[in-house]
Amino acid sequence: MSFETITLERIGDVARLSINRPDKRNAVNEQVHQEMRAAVAEVTSGSDRAKALILTGTGDRAFCSGQDLSARMPPESGPPTRDLGAGLELYYNALIRRLRQVEMPVITALNGVAAGAGVGVALAGDIILAARSAKIVVSFCRVGLIPDAGVTHHLPRLIGENRALALALTADPLDAETAEKWGLVWKVHDDDTLQDEAVALAAKLAKLSPRVVQRTRRAIRSAMSNDLDTQLALERDIQREVGFGNDYAEGVRAFLEKREPHFTGT
Repeated sequence: MSFETITLERIGDVARLSINRPDKRNAVNEQVHQEMRAAVAEVTSGSDRAKALILTGTGDRAFCSGQDLSARMPPESGPPTRDLGAGLELYYNALIRRLRQVEMPVITALNGVAAGAGVGVALAGDIILAARSAKIVVSFCRVGLIPDAGVTHHLPRLIGENRALALALTADPLDAETAEKWGLVWKVHDDDTLQDEAVALAAKLAKLSPRVVQRTRRAIRSAMSNDLDTQLALERDIQREVGFGNDYAEGVRAFLEKREPHFTGT
């Protein structure tokens, strides 16, 4: 497919999806949503589907500055009439759910500022890498809104309730190195090496068993809401399933033979 507001590249088994509106600091409008969902569908279907996905932005100023507010200006007088909840369900909620449900690992490469709903898009990734100059700004309260796009779900789980609330209420920028110390970002890289590092990590993850990646994500994401007994039972059930798989047999053989495994996803 051809796209106007994003770019989609294939680098071997890795797909890289970049929001491509640098003149708008990669702000999101309805077309971006439509094209991102189409791109995700393209790389997750068919026999040539990707095995890892990178989310990033074009340029060095912004990963995504959030919703393009110029696309939904309120009336000059009187209260707004647009149902923001309906728009969230149709666009952002659908996008975040889709990104969290794909079976491949998703890496966010923060090439610049992530603000507003752009923070939600960034946090949808499994692993976040950041350029040294990147910043995270939870800016919703500045425009009279609460954080959305999954921010209120993901952010407290990653950095704790107090820090999440402070970021939301102050809208103070969080620099990349502090985000790394807090556990929000996996690693910080120099700006000019970020994309290469993201591709290298994605290529490494693409070699893993797709079944095991999907089930590992499921198990870890369940841990915050499960008690110990429920989580132990989940681990037991998933391990029983993958333990009968060809990928487990291949992994053991490769380990004993001191070679790289070749997983098939079975």
